[in-house]
Amino acid sequence: MTRVAVICGTGMSELINDFRIKQDSNVSELRIQSKWGEVPIFVVEKNEHRFFILDRHHPKSGARTPPHMIEHRANIFAISSCNPDIILSVNSVGSMREDFPPGDIGIPKDIIDLTQIPWTFYDDEAHHSDRTSVFDSKAVDSCYTALKDVQNYVIRDLIIAQCTGPQFETPSEIDVLVKLGADVVGMTLGPEQRLVSETNIPHVALACSSNWAAGRTPGNPKAEINHNEVDSMASSMREKVMNCVVGLIEKF
Repeated sequence: MTRVAVICGTGMSELINDFRIKQDSNVSELRIQSKWGEVPIFVVEKNEHRFFILDRHHPKSGARTPPHMIEHRANIFAISSCNPDIILSVNSVGSMREDFPPGDIGIPKDIIDLTQIPWTFYDDEAHHSDRTSVFDSKAVDSCYTALKDVQNYVIRDLIIAQCTGPQFETPSEIDVLVKLGADVVGMTLGPEQRLVSETNIPHVALACSSNWAAGRTPGNPKAEINHNEVDSMASSMREKVMNCVVGLIEKF
């Protein structure tokens, strides 16, 4: 039996229903307690396999939690307590590359996180986890195979820059990130990967290009970014994401 954990957010609110309907799977809900708060996780049963799906923005009091207020320790503690063979982070990102337009999904190779916000499970005693190769190569290969069947061109070496939000970045900030070597920008993968690295559970990520980064829209550098449009674009990639999730069964 393979156990795949999925952490998702923008545009992925219907992913549970996709599994229930398109994959003909049984779905139940867990509520996992941690010292950082309670976390709801949906459990999808498909044959002998299990998928654990966590909405990183899960509401605390009715409204979805904004990115800068997510308690990542609670989320990663909860999802790792499901004893998954692999953790998949699904991230909506702004693209800085003309060959990675909105609607495409790529695979990050590394992260630039200079936010200087510490995320760790070890506040009393230092725990120095290695992050030389942050993403699992077998899982990267699996996601690449799943994507290339439904997408003409798949980039598998994206560098994702971590920003805190909730505001989108300015064009000048994007220019700086590009000079540092970033290809895309997001608001959640940095903290998640830091914490996953302390669990020793294999990790892989999908970068869902949901918008052009500020100042990078081809032919219209002054184009504004609308979150509703970002959410809609991210939602259009759910089937591709589901293919990647199911494909991980064969590698673990």
